[in-house]
Amino acid sequence: MAFFSSFASWAILSLVVVFGVIVLEAEARPRAFFVFGDSLVDSGNNNYLATTARADAPPYGIDYPTRRPTGRFSNGYNIPDLISQKLGSESPLPYLSPQLRGEKLLVGANFASAGIGILNDTGIQFVNIIRMYRQYEHFEEYQKRVAAQIGASQAKLLVNQALILITVGGNDFVNNYYLVPYSARSRQYPLPQYVNFLISEYKKLLQKLYDLGGRRVLVTGTGPLGCVPAEMAQRGTNGQCSPELQQAAGLFNPQLETMLLELNRKLRSDVFIAANTARMHNNFVSNPQAFGFTTSKVACCGQGPYNGLGLCTPLSNLCPNRDLYAFWDAFHPSEKANKLIVEGIMSGSKSYMNPMNLSTILALDVYT
Repeated sequence: MAFFSSFASWAILSLVVVFGVIVLEAEARPRAFFVFGDSLVDSGNNNYLATTARADAPPYGIDYPTRRPTGRFSNGYNIPDLISQKLGSESPLPYLSPQLRGEKLLVGANFASAGIGILNDTGIQFVNIIRMYRQYEHFEEYQKRVAAQIGASQAKLLVNQALILITVGGNDFVNNYYLVPYSARSRQYPLPQYVNFLISEYKKLLQKLYDLGGRRVLVTGTGPLGCVPAEMAQRGTNGQCSPELQQAAGLFNPQLETMLLELNRKLRSDVFIAANTARMHNNFVSNPQAFGFTTSKVACCGQGPYNGLGLCTPLSNLCPNRDLYAFWDAFHPSEKANKLIVEGIMSGSKSYMNPMNLSTILALDVYT
Protein backbone atom coordinates (compact mmCIF):
# COMPACT_ATOMS: atom_id res chain seq x y z
CA MET A 1 0.00 0.00 0.00
CA ALA A 2 2.85 2.35 0.87
CA PHE A 3 4.40 1.59 -2.53
CA PHE A 4 1.23 2.54 -4.37
CA SER A 5 0.86 5.68 -2.23
CA SER A 6 4.47 6.66 -2.96
CA PHE A 7 4.05 5.87 -6.64
CA ALA A 8 0.83 7.91 -6.81
CA SER A 9 2.54 10.87 -5.11
CA TRP A 10 5.48 10.63 -7.52
CA ALA A 11 3.12 10.41 -10.50
CA ILE A 12 1.09 13.44 -9.37
CA LEU A 13 4.30 15.39 -8.74
CA SER A 14 5.56 14.42 -12.18
CA LEU A 15 2.32 15.59 -13.75
CA VAL A 16 2.50 18.87 -11.85
CA VAL A 17 6.07 19.38 -13.03
CA VAL A 18 5.21 18.41 -16.61
CA PHE A 19 2.13 20.58 -16.72
CA GLY A 20 4.01 23.34 -14.91
CA VAL A 21 6.50 23.37 -17.76
CA ILE A 22 3.65 23.50 -20.26
CA VAL A 23 2.03 26.40 -18.42
CA LEU A 24 5.34 28.25 -18.20
CA GLU A 25 5.92 27.71 -21.89
CA ALA A 26 2.43 29.03 -22.66
CA GLU A 27 3.04 32.05 -20.46
CA ALA A 28 6.41 32.61 -22.09
CA ARG A 29 4.73 33.10 -25.46
CA PRO A 30 3.90 36.80 -25.86
CA ARG A 31 0.23 37.60 -26.30
CA ALA A 32 -0.97 37.70 -29.89
CA PHE A 33 -1.12 41.08 -31.58
CA PHE A 34 -3.57 42.12 -34.29
CA VAL A 35 -3.46 45.30 -36.34
CA PHE A 36 -6.22 46.96 -38.35
CA GLY A 37 -6.26 50.23 -40.24
CA ASP A 38 -4.48 52.31 -42.86
CA SER A 39 -0.98 53.18 -44.11
CA LEU A 40 0.23 54.33 -40.69
CA VAL A 41 0.13 50.67 -39.60
CA ASP A 42 0.19 48.68 -42.88
CA SER A 43 3.21 46.36 -42.83
CA GLY A 44 2.97 45.17 -46.42
CA ASN A 45 -0.50 43.89 -47.32
CA ASN A 46 -0.73 46.32 -50.23
CA ASN A 47 2.40 44.77 -51.75
CA TYR A 48 0.13 41.90 -52.76
CA LEU A 49 -2.50 44.16 -54.38
CA ALA A 50 -2.76 46.00 -57.69
CA THR A 51 -2.86 49.50 -56.21
CA THR A 52 -0.84 52.70 -56.27
CA ALA A 53 -0.98 52.85 -52.46
CA ARG A 54 2.26 50.92 -51.99
CA ALA A 55 5.61 51.41 -50.30
CA ASP A 56 7.51 48.63 -52.01
CA ALA A 57 10.28 50.64 -53.71
CA PRO A 58 13.37 52.44 -52.39
CA PRO A 59 14.02 54.56 -50.46
CA TYR A 60 11.25 53.09 -48.25
CA GLY A 61 12.88 50.77 -45.74
CA ILE A 62 16.28 52.49 -45.97
CA ASP A 63 16.71 52.19 -42.18
CA TYR A 64 14.87 48.88 -41.74
CA PRO A 65 17.26 46.07 -40.66
CA THR A 66 17.24 44.60 -44.20
CA ARG A 67 17.74 48.07 -45.75
CA ARG A 68 15.04 47.11 -48.22
CA PRO A 69 11.43 48.26 -48.74
CA THR A 70 8.90 46.06 -46.95
CA GLY A 71 5.60 47.77 -47.67
CA ARG A 72 5.81 49.86 -44.51
CA PHE A 73 5.28 53.58 -45.12
CA SER A 74 8.40 54.40 -43.14
CA ASN A 75 12.15 54.68 -43.44
CA GLY A 76 12.34 51.88 -40.84
CA TYR A 77 10.03 50.46 -38.22
CA ASN A 78 6.38 51.48 -38.01
CA ILE A 79 4.17 51.72 -34.92
CA PRO A 80 3.10 48.02 -34.89
CA ASP A 81 6.76 46.93 -35.08
CA LEU A 82 7.66 49.09 -32.10
CA ILE A 83 4.68 47.90 -30.04
CA SER A 84 5.64 44.31 -30.86
CA GLN A 85 9.09 45.00 -29.45
CA LYS A 86 7.48 46.25 -26.24
CA LEU A 87 5.47 43.02 -26.08
CA GLY A 88 8.69 41.03 -26.46
CA SER A 89 7.40 39.58 -29.70
CA GLU A 90 8.24 39.49 -33.37
CA SER A 91 6.07 41.71 -35.57
CA PRO A 92 2.88 40.06 -36.86
CA LEU A 93 3.09 39.35 -40.57
CA PRO A 94 0.76 40.94 -43.13
CA TYR A 95 -2.31 38.74 -43.46
CA LEU A 96 -1.72 38.34 -47.20
CA SER A 97 1.85 37.12 -46.70
CA PRO A 98 2.31 33.48 -47.75
CA GLN A 99 4.67 33.13 -44.77
CA LEU A 100 1.75 33.54 -42.34
CA ARG A 101 1.31 29.89 -41.38
CA GLY A 102 2.23 27.46 -38.62
CA GLU A 103 3.79 29.09 -35.55
CA LYS A 104 3.75 32.49 -37.26
CA LEU A 105 -0.06 32.42 -37.13
CA LEU A 106 0.05 32.36 -33.33
CA VAL A 107 2.01 35.62 -33.20
CA GLY A 108 -1.04 37.42 -34.66
CA ALA A 109 -1.59 39.16 -37.97
CA ASN A 110 -1.58 42.60 -39.53
CA PHE A 111 -4.74 43.23 -41.58
CA ALA A 112 -4.10 46.92 -42.32
CA SER A 113 -4.16 48.37 -45.82
CA ALA A 114 -2.90 51.77 -46.95
CA GLY A 115 -5.54 54.16 -48.26
CA ILE A 116 -8.58 52.88 -46.42
CA GLY A 117 -10.88 54.76 -44.08
CA ILE A 118 -13.86 54.28 -41.83
CA LEU A 119 -16.10 54.73 -44.86
CA ASN A 120 -16.09 52.38 -47.84
CA ASP A 121 -15.95 55.29 -50.32
CA THR A 122 -12.70 56.60 -48.81
CA GLY A 123 -9.64 56.00 -50.97
CA ILE A 124 -11.59 54.98 -54.07
CA GLN A 125 -8.76 56.37 -56.21
CA PHE A 126 -6.53 53.55 -54.92
CA VAL A 127 -8.96 50.92 -56.29
CA ASN A 128 -7.71 47.63 -54.80
CA ILE A 129 -7.31 48.19 -51.07
CA ILE A 130 -8.62 46.16 -48.15
CA ARG A 131 -11.49 48.14 -46.68
CA MET A 132 -12.47 47.71 -43.04
CA TYR A 133 -15.29 45.24 -43.67
CA ARG A 134 -12.86 43.07 -45.64
CA GLN A 135 -10.18 43.36 -42.92
CA TYR A 136 -12.75 41.93 -40.53
CA GLU A 137 -13.56 39.12 -42.96
CA HIS A 138 -9.85 38.32 -43.02
CA PHE A 139 -9.88 38.30 -39.20
CA GLU A 140 -12.70 35.75 -39.23
CA GLU A 141 -10.77 33.63 -41.75
CA TYR A 142 -7.68 33.93 -39.54
CA GLN A 143 -9.60 32.63 -36.52
CA LYS A 144 -10.76 29.58 -38.48
CA ARG A 145 -7.18 28.87 -39.56
CA VAL A 146 -5.93 29.11 -35.97
CA ALA A 147 -8.81 26.94 -34.70
CA ALA A 148 -7.81 24.26 -37.20
CA GLN A 149 -4.29 24.41 -35.80
CA ILE A 150 -4.82 24.60 -32.01
CA GLY A 151 -8.53 23.91 -31.51
CA ALA A 152 -11.53 26.21 -31.28
CA SER A 153 -11.36 26.92 -27.53
CA GLN A 154 -7.63 27.78 -27.61
CA ALA A 155 -8.16 29.95 -30.69
CA LYS A 156 -10.91 31.86 -28.91
CA LEU A 157 -8.62 32.33 -25.90
CA LEU A 158 -5.77 33.55 -28.11
CA VAL A 159 -8.02 36.23 -29.63
CA ASN A 160 -9.63 37.25 -26.32
CA GLN A 161 -6.21 37.68 -24.68
CA ALA A 162 -4.64 39.47 -27.65
CA LEU A 163 -3.70 43.10 -27.93
CA ILE A 164 -5.34 44.87 -30.86
CA LEU A 165 -4.35 48.14 -32.52
CA ILE A 166 -6.68 50.03 -34.86
CA THR A 167 -5.65 53.20 -36.67
CA VAL A 168 -8.19 54.64 -39.10
CA GLY A 169 -9.94 57.94 -39.79
CA GLY A 170 -7.35 60.31 -41.24
CA ASN A 171 -8.03 59.21 -44.81
CA ASP A 172 -11.72 59.98 -44.38
CA PHE A 173 -10.66 63.61 -44.41
CA VAL A 174 -7.51 63.65 -46.56
CA ASN A 175 -8.66 61.12 -49.16
CA ASN A 176 -12.38 61.78 -49.07
CA TYR A 177 -13.94 64.96 -47.65
CA TYR A 178 -11.02 67.23 -48.65
CA LEU A 179 -9.71 65.15 -51.56
CA VAL A 180 -11.08 67.52 -54.19
CA PRO A 181 -12.96 70.82 -53.93
CA TYR A 182 -16.70 70.25 -53.57
CA SER A 183 -16.28 66.53 -52.97
CA ALA A 184 -19.43 64.41 -52.75
CA ARG A 185 -19.14 64.08 -48.98
CA SER A 186 -18.50 67.81 -48.47
CA ARG A 187 -21.63 68.58 -50.47
CA GLN A 188 -23.57 66.03 -48.42
CA TYR A 189 -22.43 67.17 -44.95
CA PRO A 190 -21.06 70.30 -43.30
CA LEU A 191 -17.87 69.35 -41.45
CA PRO A 192 -19.39 68.97 -37.93
CA GLN A 193 -22.13 66.66 -39.26
CA TYR A 194 -19.58 64.69 -41.28
CA VAL A 195 -17.53 64.11 -38.11
CA ASN A 196 -20.68 62.95 -36.30
CA PHE A 197 -21.34 60.54 -39.16
CA LEU A 198 -17.78 59.18 -39.04
CA ILE A 199 -17.97 58.64 -35.28
CA SER A 200 -21.28 56.77 -35.60
CA GLU A 201 -19.85 54.52 -38.33
CA TYR A 202 -16.64 53.97 -36.38
CA LYS A 203 -18.68 52.93 -33.35
CA LYS A 204 -20.28 50.17 -35.43
CA LEU A 205 -16.84 48.99 -36.55
CA LEU A 206 -15.57 48.84 -32.97
CA GLN A 207 -18.66 47.00 -31.75
CA LYS A 208 -18.07 44.48 -34.54
CA LEU A 209 -14.45 44.08 -33.42
CA TYR A 210 -15.71 43.31 -29.91
CA ASP A 211 -18.16 40.79 -31.34
CA LEU A 212 -15.24 39.13 -33.14
CA GLY A 213 -13.45 38.63 -29.82
CA GLY A 214 -11.42 41.81 -29.25
CA ARG A 215 -11.07 42.57 -25.54
CA ARG A 216 -8.06 44.94 -25.41
CA VAL A 217 -8.10 47.44 -28.25
CA LEU A 218 -5.81 50.46 -28.65
CA VAL A 219 -7.63 53.04 -30.78
CA THR A 220 -5.52 55.90 -32.09
CA GLY A 221 -6.93 59.24 -33.14
CA THR A 222 -5.76 61.14 -36.18
CA GLY A 223 -2.51 63.06 -36.11
CA PRO A 224 -2.34 66.81 -36.81
CA LEU A 225 -3.80 66.38 -40.30
CA GLY A 226 -3.23 69.95 -41.41
CA CYS A 227 0.45 69.93 -40.45
CA VAL A 228 1.70 67.02 -42.55
CA PRO A 229 4.02 68.15 -45.38
CA ALA A 230 1.45 67.25 -48.07
CA GLU A 231 -1.16 69.57 -46.60
CA MET A 232 1.42 72.27 -45.82
CA ALA A 233 2.37 72.21 -49.50
CA GLN A 234 -1.17 72.21 -50.88
CA ARG A 235 -3.26 74.11 -48.32
CA GLY A 236 -0.95 75.87 -45.89
CA THR A 237 -0.05 79.54 -46.21
CA ASN A 238 3.08 81.28 -44.97
CA GLY A 239 4.42 78.08 -43.43
CA GLN A 240 1.29 77.52 -41.35
CA CYS A 241 -0.74 74.32 -41.02
CA SER A 242 -3.96 73.94 -43.01
CA PRO A 243 -6.73 75.38 -40.79
CA GLU A 244 -9.47 73.25 -42.39
CA LEU A 245 -7.77 69.96 -41.69
CA GLN A 246 -6.68 71.04 -38.23
CA GLN A 247 -10.30 71.89 -37.50
CA ALA A 248 -11.34 68.44 -38.74
CA ALA A 249 -8.84 66.71 -36.44
CA GLY A 250 -9.87 69.00 -33.59
CA LEU A 251 -13.50 67.91 -33.97
CA PHE A 252 -12.86 64.23 -34.60
CA ASN A 253 -10.40 63.28 -31.86
CA PRO A 254 -12.33 64.45 -28.77
CA GLN A 255 -15.54 62.86 -30.06
CA LEU A 256 -13.68 59.62 -30.71
CA GLU A 257 -12.42 59.51 -27.12
CA THR A 258 -15.90 60.23 -25.75
CA MET A 259 -17.39 57.48 -27.91
CA LEU A 260 -14.79 54.94 -26.74
CA LEU A 261 -15.48 55.65 -23.08
CA GLU A 262 -19.23 55.33 -23.74
CA LEU A 263 -18.64 51.94 -25.37
CA ASN A 264 -16.63 50.82 -22.35
CA ARG A 265 -19.44 51.84 -20.01
CA LYS A 266 -21.91 49.89 -22.12
CA LEU A 267 -19.63 46.82 -22.11
CA ARG A 268 -18.75 47.31 -18.41
CA SER A 269 -15.10 46.79 -19.21
CA ASP A 270 -12.12 48.85 -20.33
CA VAL A 271 -11.99 47.21 -23.75
CA PHE A 272 -11.16 50.30 -25.80
CA ILE A 273 -8.18 52.50 -24.98
CA ALA A 274 -8.10 55.98 -26.49
CA ALA A 275 -4.58 56.84 -27.66
CA ASN A 276 -4.37 60.59 -28.16
CA THR A 277 -1.77 60.41 -30.91
CA ALA A 278 -2.74 63.92 -32.05
CA ARG A 279 -1.37 65.33 -28.80
CA MET A 280 1.73 63.11 -29.07
CA HIS A 281 2.30 64.36 -32.63
CA ASN A 282 1.60 67.97 -31.71
CA ASN A 283 4.35 67.92 -29.09
CA PHE A 284 7.09 67.48 -31.67
CA VAL A 285 5.29 69.30 -34.49
CA SER A 286 5.04 72.45 -32.38
CA ASN A 287 8.52 72.15 -30.83
CA PRO A 288 10.65 69.82 -32.97
CA GLN A 289 13.98 70.92 -31.52
CA ALA A 290 12.96 69.73 -28.05
CA PHE A 291 12.78 66.19 -29.45
CA GLY A 292 15.97 66.33 -31.50
CA PHE A 293 14.40 67.18 -34.85
CA THR A 294 15.59 70.02 -37.03
CA THR A 295 12.19 70.28 -38.75
CA SER A 296 8.61 69.08 -38.47
CA LYS A 297 7.50 70.84 -41.65
CA VAL A 298 9.73 69.40 -44.36
CA ALA A 299 9.55 65.69 -45.18
CA CYS A 300 12.79 63.75 -45.46
CA CYS A 301 11.73 62.20 -48.78
CA GLY A 302 9.74 63.96 -51.49
CA GLN A 303 9.73 66.93 -53.81
CA GLY A 304 8.16 70.35 -54.12
CA PRO A 305 7.39 72.69 -51.20
CA TYR A 306 8.15 70.97 -47.89
CA ASN A 307 8.93 67.81 -49.96
CA GLY A 308 5.16 67.42 -49.74
CA LEU A 309 4.12 66.87 -53.35
CA GLY A 310 3.73 63.44 -54.91
CA LEU A 311 5.20 60.16 -53.78
CA CYS A 312 8.54 59.29 -52.20
CA THR A 313 10.47 57.59 -55.02
CA PRO A 314 14.08 56.79 -55.97
CA LEU A 315 14.12 60.15 -57.79
CA SER A 316 12.91 62.18 -54.80
CA ASN A 317 14.95 64.46 -52.57
CA LEU A 318 16.27 62.35 -49.70
CA CYS A 319 17.70 63.67 -46.44
CA PRO A 320 20.95 62.09 -45.23
CA ASN A 321 19.84 61.79 -41.56
CA ARG A 322 16.28 60.61 -41.06
CA ASP A 323 16.46 61.09 -37.29
CA LEU A 324 16.44 64.87 -37.79
CA TYR A 325 13.04 64.81 -39.51
CA ALA A 326 9.66 64.32 -37.83
CA PHE A 327 8.13 63.29 -41.16
CA TRP A 328 9.58 60.63 -43.42
CA ASP A 329 7.37 61.38 -46.45
CA ALA A 330 4.48 63.68 -47.28
CA PHE A 331 2.10 61.96 -44.83
CA HIS A 332 3.95 59.55 -42.56
CA PRO A 333 6.13 60.00 -39.46
CA SER A 334 9.77 58.95 -39.47
CA GLU A 335 10.87 55.93 -37.47
CA LYS A 336 12.17 58.25 -34.74
CA ALA A 337 8.78 59.99 -34.55
CA ASN A 338 7.08 56.58 -34.41
CA LYS A 339 9.30 55.70 -31.45
CA LEU A 340 8.17 58.85 -29.62
CA ILE A 341 4.53 57.98 -30.30
CA VAL A 342 4.97 54.44 -28.98
CA GLU A 343 6.69 55.76 -25.85
CA GLY A 344 3.56 57.87 -25.33
CA ILE A 345 1.38 54.80 -25.83
CA MET A 346 3.48 52.87 -23.33
CA SER A 347 3.78 55.38 -20.53
CA GLY A 348 1.59 58.40 -21.32
CA SER A 349 -0.60 59.99 -18.67
CA LYS A 350 -4.40 59.84 -18.86
CA SER A 351 -4.46 62.92 -21.09
CA TYR A 352 -2.58 60.82 -23.66
CA MET A 353 -3.92 57.32 -22.90
CA ASN A 354 -7.45 57.03 -21.53
CA PRO A 355 -8.30 55.15 -19.34
CA MET A 356 -4.77 53.65 -19.09
CA ASN A 357 -1.48 53.32 -20.92
CA LEU A 358 -0.05 50.15 -22.40
CA SER A 359 2.38 49.55 -19.51
CA THR A 360 -0.59 49.44 -17.14
CA ILE A 361 -2.47 47.08 -19.45
CA LEU A 362 0.50 44.71 -19.61
CA ALA A 363 0.78 44.76 -15.80
CA LEU A 364 -2.94 44.08 -15.37
CA ASP A 365 -3.35 41.41 -18.03
CA VAL A 366 -1.40 38.52 -16.56
CA TYR A 367 -2.83 35.40 -18.12
CA THR A 368 -2.27 31.94 -16.67
